[in-house]
Amino acid sequence: MISQLTGAFVRAILVMVLIATPSLMLPGVSHDTTQIVALVALFAAALTFFEYASAYPGLVEFRDAPPFNRLRFLSLFATVLILSAIVRGQTDPTTLTQFIEVLGNKLGEAIDVPYSPVRLVVLMLPPDMSLEHLILVRTAAGISYLLSLLTLVMFVGVMRFIGWPARMGSFNVWVNLPTFDPTTGGDVVERLQRDARFNIALGFLLPFLIPAAVKLASLAFEPVTLESPQTLIWTMAAWAFLPASLFMRGIAMHRIAGMIAEKRRLNNIASGAELAAA
Repeated sequence: MISQLTGAFVRAILVMVLIATPSLMLPGVSHDTTQIVALVALFAAALTFFEYASAYPGLVEFRDAPPFNRLRFLSLFATVLILSAIVRGQTDPTTLTQFIEVLGNKLGEAIDVPYSPVRLVVLMLPPDMSLEHLILVRTAAGISYLLSLLTLVMFVGVMRFIGWPARMGSFNVWVNLPTFDPTTGGDVVERLQRDARFNIALGFLLPFLIPAAVKLASLAFEPVTLESPQTLIWTMAAWAFLPASLFMRGIAMHRIAGMIAEKRRLNNIASGAELAAA
């Protein structure tokens, strides 16, 4: 019980640090913004603490199936931290921020090909934006997208090398998939496979759909400029993190469906052997 509470407390602190990172790193943050960020960080930390301190399922999926959520957190934290360093370097440049910016610029330039997600992010900005801001947005988009791809590669590698989640012990569907009800809607394996395909397809399409939706919305509302530093950081982080998270969820659900199907097959073989012996 003590170890569970300690783990929940540490996770809550890490969530607070994640949310507060841009405000702590960026210069010139207003007092009102600091208060809002502190309030959001406290709320997210409390939600995380009660989620992981409870023995019953809540909102967080794959809570007891590490390192699924740890990889997602590290990916989001690395994205926010690097983007905050790049934005800080626009006003307070250092050797580190200049190196990260040059590296990110090269990555963004390499990924900025026709019909790529990075190109669509640049195209969703108003045509009268300055060249410097366009390059900054492209750099942020390139780094965010690359980190999301690396997260997917790491997760697939974890599945391959450590046999996730089979080697983590018994997998409790009720705790790790609290929004999935295995007692309704037909066969569990088919539902898991269907949900897996939907999440993978949505994760693939979101980096393309989000810029297109923003561009269409700008025809009726005020265009999105991403000139606010924190807006730029969180928008680019969410644009890359959400599709990668859906991809991981789809891959994980497909893996769980395969485990259930394999267990059924082994049970059928064992039952057939018992009937033959009888």
